[in-house]
Amino acid sequence: MRALVIHDAKDLRIEQRSLPQPQAGEVKIRVASGGICGSDLHYYNNAGFGSVRLQEPMVPGHEFSGFVATLGAGVSGLEQDQLVAICPSRPCGDCQFCAEALPNQCLHMRFYGSAMPFPHIQGAFQEELIVDASQCVDATGLTPGEAAMAEPFSVGLHAVNRAGDLAGKRVLITGCGPIGALTVVAARHAGAAEIVVTELVDNALAYARSAGADTTLNMADHPEALAEYSTNKGHFDVLFECTGSHHALKAAIPAIRPRGIIMQLGIGGDMPLPMMAITAKELELRGSFRFHAEFAVAVQLMQSGQVDLKPLISHSLPLEQAVDAFILANDRQQAMKTQIEFAAA
Repeated sequence: MRALVIHDAKDLRIEQRSLPQPQAGEVKIRVASGGICGSDLHYYNNAGFGSVRLQEPMVPGHEFSGFVATLGAGVSGLEQDQLVAICPSRPCGDCQFCAEALPNQCLHMRFYGSAMPFPHIQGAFQEELIVDASQCVDATGLTPGEAAMAEPFSVGLHAVNRAGDLAGKRVLITGCGPIGALTVVAARHAGAAEIVVTELVDNALAYARSAGADTTLNMADHPEALAEYSTNKGHFDVLFECTGSHHALKAAIPAIRPRGIIMQLGIGGDMPLPMMAITAKELELRGSFRFHAEFAVAVQLMQSGQVDLKPLISHSLPLEQAVDAFILANDRQQAMKTQIEFAAA
């Protein structure tokens, strides 16, 4: 079978790899669609991010769907050719944090396409993959591209859950790449009364509006655009910071009301914090990292029609054009979510 393999920065190759048969409790999947994530781009552009570096060739990819090809012994509830969304998060179930119902903080997490451990955890951008049956969520009624959106949408849903009740709240979202746009969808579904999005790129702001944002502000064209929200110690109850840039965080804090919540989603390395401003306003700074239970919820919300994520899929390219897909995903003037097509039904 063919697999995409990153060897170094800007060195992405299509290679042949072998795959064993599924064992008890496992399923062989024909990968259908895979979305290119920001972390995939970090590996492609820079061979890593922060202290995380590629130390060996690695298959990227963790946003994906596929069709059931072969069932291992003892697997029930799945059928051959069934479309499933596959959760890339594989906590061990035995460590301290798994026991504390914090599986996303698992000490022995196996998350597809991650160079955090060594040997690296190989990813899903390959034509076939062996997965645990428990990772598969029925995606009947969805397209493969929609099913592959369950993973990034789960990130937004987890952040909204970490923020608490959003009903009637005023929300600011800084950064509108795919995670920012999906956080707009999640916040709107959670009942936010007002959603304002800041960005530097008009194309991204157009997607923010299509996702449900009330107001979009281009901070490149209008650096003082948040000033009107900063009078009387601020306007917003919750900030979802999706850029990983301290510049965005620093600019947003004056617009947050006292005892507001800062939800940090964006990861781009360490960020200096304006601690005096955070302390004086008694703001709560919370992190949001990955997800777990939200994955099945993401699929169900799409299946029920409560959310429609199809408009956020901007491009789909075949495996043969994978390098072009990565280049396109880098171009925020054109792309929102770029996906690679691996197999048809």
